[in-house]
Amino acid sequence: MALLFKSNIDRADWWRRELGKYIPDLEVRIWPDIGNPDEIKYALCWKMPHGELAKLKNLQAIYSLGAGVDHLLADPDFPRHLPFSRVVDPNLTGRMTEYVVQHVLNHHRFCHAYDAQQREHVWKEHFAPFASERKVGILGMGELGSGAAKALHLLNFDVAGWSRSEKKIDGVESFFGDDQLDAFLARSEILVCLLPLTQHTENILNAELFAKLPKGAGIINAGRGPHLVEEDLIPALDSGKLSAATLDVFHVEPLREDHPFWDHPKIRITPHVASISDPASVARLVAENIIRTEKGEDLLHAVDVEKGY
Repeated sequence: MALLFKSNIDRADWWRRELGKYIPDLEVRIWPDIGNPDEIKYALCWKMPHGELAKLKNLQAIYSLGAGVDHLLADPDFPRHLPFSRVVDPNLTGRMTEYVVQHVLNHHRFCHAYDAQQREHVWKEHFAPFASERKVGILGMGELGSGAAKALHLLNFDVAGWSRSEKKIDGVESFFGDDQLDAFLARSEILVCLLPLTQHTENILNAELFAKLPKGAGIINAGRGPHLVEEDLIPALDSGKLSAATLDVFHVEPLREDHPFWDHPKIRITPHVASISDPASVARLVAENIIRTEKGEDLLHAVDVEKGY
């Protein structure tokens, strides 16, 4: 059996080796050198060119190489009738939790201000409240958001999460549905976006939302680039409505060299490194789903294509 592998960031030889441990007769073909397309039964991919999956007439299942699936569902010809799953990797969640905790602490302890002061040779103290007095809001309480919320709670932050449906996590206040979004925003001094990208969440980080946050709030976007209306961010920072922003994802990646975000003193940029799938931990899941597909069983971590996650 043959599997198509497509990724711009992962080493295909790692995946071939790891998958071979579980399914020795699996032939992994690396995009674009896939040989006879009619022999491809499975696709494990990240940001596949539009229209290409639809050309695989004998494709039986599709596996997203990551927790997000928007990069595949954006394809107007995506085979929506096929079994489709995403990666839910404990290591992926752990890495994202590390990133969120690191940057929440940076915002909490005014590291953006100290970075700017160091460049100007300014000695000025900023006194942070106790963690228990700092209200952190997590937009998106799936696997990644829930993991981050639990870790922040253990550090004694006052944590709340917002999602489409109610989530029950000890020590984390749950807000859910459109009716509770404004109340959630009003108490979020540090806002972390870990939402899936759907038609409902695209452009959610905009001037209207910023106006509902406490004055001087900080934001962290480690979800998807299109969550943020980029032209709304700098005015909010310059006016003092927002104190700082940490951005790991962007509309266009790599971020172009002349983008104004690079030089803004209140913006910290990381190059989409918050969390990356690890072949050693994910290959077992992918192999299990291939075996399930062969048996006609439901996939683990199946995607609802109508919801977009």
